[in-house]
Amino acid sequence: MKTAAVAAALLALVGSAFLRYTLEKMPDFEVYWRAGHRVVAAEPLYRDEDGHFRHKYWPVFALLVSPLAALPLDAAKVVWFYLSIVAVAGLIVLALRLLPNRKPPPWLLAAVTFAAMAKFYAHEVTLGQCNTFMVLATLGGAGFLIHDEPVLAGLAFAFATAIKPYPLAFIPYLFLTRRLTTLVVFIAATIVALAVPAAIYGATGNAGLLAEWVRTISQSTGPNLLNQDNVSIWAMYAKWMGTGHTAVLFATVTVACLAIAFTLLVRAGRDLPRREYLDCAMLLALIPLVSPQGWDYGLLSATPAVMLFLNAWTELPVGLRALGAAAIIVMGGAVFDLLGRTAYASFMSISSITLCALALLTSTAFVRLRRLA
Repeated sequence: MKTAAVAAALLALVGSAFLRYTLEKMPDFEVYWRAGHRVVAAEPLYRDEDGHFRHKYWPVFALLVSPLAALPLDAAKVVWFYLSIVAVAGLIVLALRLLPNRKPPPWLLAAVTFAAMAKFYAHEVTLGQCNTFMVLATLGGAGFLIHDEPVLAGLAFAFATAIKPYPLAFIPYLFLTRRLTTLVVFIAATIVALAVPAAIYGATGNAGLLAEWVRTISQSTGPNLLNQDNVSIWAMYAKWMGTGHTAVLFATVTVACLAIAFTLLVRAGRDLPRREYLDCAMLLALIPLVSPQGWDYGLLSATPAVMLFLNAWTELPVGLRALGAAAIIVMGGAVFDLLGRTAYASFMSISSITLCALALLTSTAFVRLRRLA
């Protein structure tokens, strides 16, 4: 706890230098703040007139952020800014504490991991996004699994899902690994979370909100596939082949292959201690790749995978070291301000960052094949 507090204080101190600049942005947080106002007043959350900045989260998330809606927007942004920095520090510290077979000095692992992922953290905070909170809660769930606390693990996964639905991807994993208590608690708590807004909107109104959420997600997915910042497998093939059946077929086959590979990795680690860390790290890193709306800043979820790779650096073949290191350097170094508009647009338009993420996952997978984690 002391280490996390020190890390958070240092990041908050450094981050304060960018506070004024950040407060002029944070467009995604403005969506949350507006949704918080609406949910308290029992108003519709999903409105076409909001355009690109429509609320795309479950109704329960609007309830979670509603206390901030009681503040003026600028004051709420300040609170969210510092909460986000604390979450980044917490993510790195938790990833470090749960890491199995730690070899390099902790400060070195933390520093290099932060440097490698700094671009994604900065983008997350500037947008006012909530991925860090979701990833932190999910990693907390993994920690409870490691320490054999199945009920707390299920609650942590459910809380993460209330922030963003992506951790639902852990349901097949929990079934595969026979974590039935965690699975039941996870599903039950998620159902409760989905039902909570009925206290404001009534059962029928809440059902209508969930239907509107489905409509909003389905309508926004297609147009977003060609956005240069979409790093999903689906977007990669859409950029290469156009938004047609061929691209969908290739993406489906690729995602299926990734699912099979992940299953084999899980089975290969059944007898390893603290095997949940690598399992969850790989699954977290896969989330922005397999979600059709996987944005580049969502790759901060690869933080535990990056730390795993760096920890096993000396015990991996030279070729895999080079592959993983190159992927991390290119992913973290491809910054708009450094490359310029034209070069950055070209880099993102051919899904280079997606290929780098897949290269990183390949390198990290060998940590399991070497039976290091």
